[in-house]
Amino acid sequence: MEAHTFLIQLVLILLSARFVGEVAAYFQVPTVIGELLAGIIIGPSILGLVEISNPIQLLAQIGIILLLFEVGIETDIGHLTAAGGKAFIVALGGVIFPFALGFFLSYALFDFSLLASLFIASTLTATSIGITLRVLRDLKKQNSHEAQIIIGAAVLDDIIGIVLLAMLYEFSVSGEVNLWNTGKVILFIALFFLLSPLLAKVASQIIKKWDEKSEIPGLLPTTIVSLILLFAWSAHALGAPELLGGFAAGLALSRQFFFPFATFLHESKDFSHRVEEQMKPIVHLFTPIFFVAIGLSLDLKTINWESSFIWLLSGSLIAAAVIGKLCSAFFLTKESRLIQLIIGTAMIPRGEVGLIFANVGLNAEVLKNDVYAALILVIAVTTLIAPFSLRWLYGHSQKETQRKINPKI
Repeated sequence: MEAHTFLIQLVLILLSARFVGEVAAYFQVPTVIGELLAGIIIGPSILGLVEISNPIQLLAQIGIILLLFEVGIETDIGHLTAAGGKAFIVALGGVIFPFALGFFLSYALFDFSLLASLFIASTLTATSIGITLRVLRDLKKQNSHEAQIIIGAAVLDDIIGIVLLAMLYEFSVSGEVNLWNTGKVILFIALFFLLSPLLAKVASQIIKKWDEKSEIPGLLPTTIVSLILLFAWSAHALGAPELLGGFAAGLALSRQFFFPFATFLHESKDFSHRVEEQMKPIVHLFTPIFFVAIGLSLDLKTINWESSFIWLLSGSLIAAAVIGKLCSAFFLTKESRLIQLIIGTAMIPRGEVGLIFANVGLNAEVLKNDVYAALILVIAVTTLIAPFSLRWLYGHSQKETQRKINPKI
């Protein structure tokens, strides 16, 4: 792609994201829906003005990494740790139930091959953490009790997804799964999460001292972005998703993250606040690119809307995708039914994670074009369901709270 073509496409992405996002906000629709629709409108599905390209994908990847950094720096590590057991239950259930339902439908009812059924089932296990977290932020619920469970579950879900994808890809190439290679991936991911907070704290102390002595403005954004990207690269090098590097860096730099018996590594709350404030404009610049890119990736013209097979397959898989994620939250028996529904609904979007699974299956020639098209429809519907549903559920929750305070309402 030539430079001038990329520049005008970037202009269209940024302006369409802002314009359609503003329209969505005006009609009290989650802003992320507007940004996703902007991608569908200017992308191959409708106008065909912008195509998903490597430069746009790179900017989108930076956007999701920075979004996860912002989520990490605002996360209360105490609440996140307390929600660890519940998050694990939701993550595990969110993989097992959609996988089982998807595999049964594909293998037993639609008579697909074993490998194709495994890829379809694995696509349903994905959770797009970026979409979920953006909706929670728009609703100002990112620090709520249920949000900590959702964040923990989505992070674990991504890790499980990466391991599952690695196993499936190896199986599609060699016809067998090497448990030693799978174990190494899990070990490297664990090492990353053990070491990254300590390294991030040490790096932040160096940045803080440098910032105190520097006479050139803009040092904090430059060094913090460099740190985030370094951690994203490190996560990828160790077999973890890049976005988890951004989350780990943000978590370590948050005001609530402390190392026992290592007070020399604890920066002041003022420093964390300055980092957070100076990073916000950069995050808000790159994040919409990620959501528009998801819309650009969904070429709805490739779907044969007159095919009864695609409607039957996609309808069945959508039901499995939604029911499977909702079931994962029902094991949190101490939570209210409403909170269970909120957590389960937040895990529904497949977004870019589902697209990765589907694309790997297509490129490996395991999935045919009509099956791939059905999966694209599943990903599009599940991506759009969650923001609307979460807004409705939280609105219902507020009404219930008001009724308890004032029974006459």
